[in-house]
Amino acid sequence: MPVLSMGITPCLHMRGIGLLFSLCLMGVVPSCDGGNILVLPLDGSHWINIQVQLDELHSHGHKLTIIRSSGSWYIKEQSHMYSVINIPSQINLKEFFGGFLERQMQAQVEGGSALVFLTYDFISLLLTLHEMWHNDLIYLLNNTTLLKELRDAKYDLLLTDPGVATGVILAKYLNLPLVLNARWFLAMDGHFALAPSPVSYIPLTGSGFTDKMDFFQRVKNVFYYSVAQAHHYLVTPGYNAICEKYVEDGCDVISLIQDADIWLFRSDFVFDFPRPTMPNVIYIGGYSCKPSKPLSAELEDFMQSAGEHGVIVMTLGSVVNALPIKLAEEIASVFAKLPQKVIWRHIGARPSTVGNNTLIVDWMPQKDLLGHPQTKVFVAHGGTNGVQEAIYHGVPVLGIPLFFDQFDNLLRLQARGAGTIIRLNELNGETFEQGLRELLHQEHYRDNMQRLSRLHRDQPLSPMDQAVFWVEYVIRHKGAAHLRTQAYKMPWYSYYCVDVLLLLLSAVIGTVLCVVALFRFLCCRNRTKIKQQ
Repeated sequence: MPVLSMGITPCLHMRGIGLLFSLCLMGVVPSCDGGNILVLPLDGSHWINIQVQLDELHSHGHKLTIIRSSGSWYIKEQSHMYSVINIPSQINLKEFFGGFLERQMQAQVEGGSALVFLTYDFISLLLTLHEMWHNDLIYLLNNTTLLKELRDAKYDLLLTDPGVATGVILAKYLNLPLVLNARWFLAMDGHFALAPSPVSYIPLTGSGFTDKMDFFQRVKNVFYYSVAQAHHYLVTPGYNAICEKYVEDGCDVISLIQDADIWLFRSDFVFDFPRPTMPNVIYIGGYSCKPSKPLSAELEDFMQSAGEHGVIVMTLGSVVNALPIKLAEEIASVFAKLPQKVIWRHIGARPSTVGNNTLIVDWMPQKDLLGHPQTKVFVAHGGTNGVQEAIYHGVPVLGIPLFFDQFDNLLRLQARGAGTIIRLNELNGETFEQGLRELLHQEHYRDNMQRLSRLHRDQPLSPMDQAVFWVEYVIRHKGAAHLRTQAYKMPWYSYYCVDVLLLLLSAVIGTVLCVVALFRFLCCRNRTKIKQQ
């Protein structure tokens, strides 16, 4: 007993010091009276990302106004957290995205490339969506009554996602400080907009590479970068035309994105590969993660019934309800063989091969299940939220990437030995069972993920506290211009010092020519003297 007390007392003492430090910090950090925040979010999973932050801002007393499309998929028209400004739309986003996702899944099952960023279908989708957002912005800027209401509201800042430029241009038009809740700008990693980004060791999204690339991978990475730049040339003219027409003195949409006061970046360097960054980029990766809550009595009984074998949790996110029935049958039969219990979010036809150990649900408390000590493996599609929650709770991941950035998200776990990937065109009963057994029986996967979890949690302030602090910081100081780099305002030849190099090269060449001329002059003079003698 004395040994036990000696081990606990220092720990309690350190916790007391930590609590005292936190209380002191709360007293030092200036408070912010409730601000008036205009929000122009993206729909789908991007809305799920930003909604968590809005909930926290609302709890801090901030007033929120959301601009949403009438055809919105996830953004509700009524909420206790915010008021709504509706923009009429002819596109139902749920149906529009649903058809695209089905086509992409079918193409991958049949052996198509998982790098959907490069497909014609994906580019067509993006161009259609950007056209819709162009129309939304034009509607806003032509509606004089609505614009007057927006000005009279005296907003403190505009919070938006730079995946599209609608909110960025609106902030410029209304002359509001701009805060970005970001991972992407248009179709590239947001870092490429404002930080030095050498493609020699920074992989492009969709490349499937890590930060350790061989020569041929670097060649391919340069190609992917060129494709991404080509996409910008397709997308930006429409936004720039709106700038020229509606914004005084015009504007360039890329420069507006670069001119944002604060980037709240939905990543961190526990998850992402190290790279150059900027002082106005605040990393809030995992900001939606929280300690798990107790499960319902039924779910808790199911978890405990698994005994020492534990539980496997499987979900493909909120967008995809189910895999094709043939694959679902094979996965269900693999689950039925295992001693573990399984909780599987699956909507649609129930596979005939489901075993007694598998609980199929329409919805699951994902965060709470991942935080349960009985959870051994997380089978997931690789969405940002799911990956960050798996890191937070230290659960290794068997990834089945479906669309967009999901393969790259899972690749970051695989590169750190915390998960493994099965591409959809390689998914069958054999590969699925092999992947599951590997994660269940090789302890290094759990050990590596637990290490990532400890690294992620070891921060002076939680990611959410940082997100709220920096929003309030912008409100208090009416912007954060002192944190913005001026590099993007320089022409390319000045940024890369091409003009300086040309000057130095000219000076060197001029000096060499002068020396050569001098030597020739002296030599000719000596020859003349010799001839005269």
